[in-house]
This record gives sequence, C-alpha cells and structure tokens, in this order.
Amino acid sequence: MPEKQKSTQKKEQSQEKSLEGKKVAILVTDGFEQSELTEPRKALDAAGAQTQVVSPKTGGKVRGWKAKDWGDEVKVDVALDQAKAEDFDALLLPGGVMNPDALRMNEKAVAFAAAFFDAGKPVASICHGPWMMIEAGAAEGRRIAAWPSLKTDLRNAGAEWVDEEVCVDGNLVTSRKPEDIPAFNREMCALFARAPEEIAGAQAGAEEVVAMFVHLEAWPDREEEVVELLQGSPELFAQPPVIERRAQHARQGQ
Repeated sequence: MPEKQKSTQKKEQSQEKSLEGKKVAILVTDGFEQSELTEPRKALDAAGAQTQVVSPKTGGKVRGWKAKDWGDEVKVDVALDQAKAEDFDALLLPGGVMNPDALRMNEKAVAFAAAFFDAGKPVASICHGPWMMIEAGAAEGRRIAAWPSLKTDLRNAGAEWVDEEVCVDGNLVTSRKPEDIPAFNREMCALFARAPEEIAGAQAGAEEVVAMFVHLEAWPDREEEVVELLQGSPELFAQPPVIERRAQHARQGQ
C-alpha cells in the first residue's frame, strides 16, 4: 500500500473514534428539524460519542419536522427534569422553528443550556438553534451563523450574525441551515474531540483578540493594523506588549 494511502487510512481510523468516552446532550422538543438532529447524531455516534436526547416533553418521545410536514419520532433518553449539565461533555442544539421557540420559553431548558456555556463546554447549534443562546445570555460578543431571520435577534443580543456554512468561535460551532450539515458535522466533531483545556485556551484567545481590537480601535490612523488583526496576522499578535505600551503612553500624555 502506498505511503500516502496508509497515512490517509490511519488518519481516518483515528478520527473514527475521536469522541470515544464523550457524552453529548441533544436538547430538543417537538418540532425540531429532523435532519438537524439525526445527521449530526449519526456523525457523533460514528466518532464514538454517547449521545442522549434530553427533552422536557413527557411521553418518552419527541417528533421531528421534515421540511413541510411532521417527521419521525425520536426516543427521549433523559427527561429534562433529571438531566444535569455536569453529566455531559458537550451540547447539541438542533434547529427547526417550533423546537427552539418552545425551549426558550422553558426556564429549565434555558438553564440547562446556559450551564454548558457557563462551564466553557463545547456547544454546537444550527439554524434556529441560536435562539436558545440568546435566551441563555450566551450570544453577546459571539460570531454566529444562523438562519437569516435570526440576524436582527442576534445583533440585538450583541452577537455578529455571519452568512457562512459553518462558524467556529471558541467553544461554539454554528451553521445556517440543513444544507450546511456536512461542514457543521466536521467542525462539531473536531471541536467536541478537543481537550477541555485546549477549548479553554481557544476561548481565551478569542477574548484576547477582542481586547486587542479595543486597543487598536482607540487609536486613530491605524486602519492597517486593524486589518492585519482581523486577518490573523502573526506579526501583530507577536507584539501585544507594544500595543499595550502605546495605549499606556497615550493615557499618560492626556
């Protein structure tokens, strides 16, 4: 077997069970977009994760919405009343219109989702799912891909809506619609596979970018440096002390 093929095979094998031992909560109620639960769940299960559907719905099952009509029923693994965020490593928030709209009116569902953000755990949300982030107070300062009708809601919550098939922002992965699911699944599995300390470092890095941008924004006639920062210039990132000293100098000169 050629070396390149062997390398590809080893990489695929390592990715197959990259989520071994990880527990992922899928928070839904009736009206979730069917493909936005079933397809990501398949990807998570294939990577070795243990997925559990968490829902406030009584009766043991929730029903999906498939394009223009009701879809299939899915078994509820854990009742919301019995679910604890600390028992899970990550959270998946499928979309659909009815599903997140109902969940955001449920205080226990909102508190359950908020607990993942408070703990810095990875979260993946698609389509209308970010409604739950807004209600949980976790949208501010984030870059979020979502269904276009959420644009104003997200902006009002202090987030930046982006028209991208997938967006990774620290411990968060988001996408706009069912057509984005392949990219969404790829980045979701990659994020969920990262160690907690690695995710925390990525989140801290995102916060540092915001802080550095504030420093630059306070200085006039430095548009080129702002552009470099937004483009991820390693040269600029290598000099945060210089930026800080300039800011201090400006304050001293006032």
